Amino acid sequence: MNSDDLDGRVAVVAGGSKGLGLATAHRLREAGARVLTVARTAQDRPDSLFVRADLSIPAGVLAAAAAVTELVGVPDILVHVVGGSRSPAGGHAALDDQLWSRELAFNLFPAVRLVRQLVPGMVARGSGAVVHVTSIQRRMPLHDSTLAYAAAKSALAAYSKGLANEVAPAGVRVNSVAPGFIRTDGAEHLLARRMREGGVSRETALEDLMRVLGGIPLGRPAEPEEVAEVIGFLVSDRAGAVTAAEYVVDGGTVRTL
Repeated sequence: MNSDDLDGRVAVVAGGSKGLGLATAHRLREAGARVLTVARTAQDRPDSLFVRADLSIPAGVLAAAAAVTELVGVPDILVHVVGGSRSPAGGHAALDDQLWSRELAFNLFPAVRLVRQLVPGMVARGSGAVVHVTSIQRRMPLHDSTLAYAAAKSALAAYSKGLANEVAPAGVRVNSVAPGFIRTDGAEHLLARRMREGGVSRETALEDLMRVLGGIPLGRPAEPEEVAEVIGFLVSDRAGAVTAAEYVVDGGTVRTL
């Protein structure tokens, strides 16, 4: 991406303080965007626009949206990276209503609520780009450990598709990016949980996870920066005719069409 592809545009990155979100915020800044990060944890650098908020609760989304509007007005770009699995292993029987609600509250509702607050302004203006980060697990769920997460991400992908078709006539593009195994702190936490619950080494946990995924033909996990490049493309004018699409970044893990 050229350094001035997004020159002068305002981007909001929800969940942008670490991992893929942090890499995305950096990439958009490099492309010339003015980036505002929304997250529960501290900002990555003191001179960045930052809003601290818990997007898993309605009040947190409302507060974040109000702060975004006050600081930057209607954004040109909205990237939603919030998500992750917080449920125990054990398959469907280990997931009670509380756990299901928690996974939906963390992986689906923040995106839905933030769109409801910020996208109408884009529609009224007649332009905007939205990217939701889903997961390849929506197509190949890991039933033992992240079933509820996978279901929530599947719902987010369906929501993104419908939203894209709704707002496209107003000049707002909505796409999703479905990463596979990314080398992030979140992946390390998942490995640590599998190590703890299975009483195995990190190497064994990694091999087991790779086996469950069916392997990665490329031979390695993706780096956050590589996924951020795809997001940067989708919010730029180079993807001006791309909407209602899902871009998979998984090193070939998903082998079906």
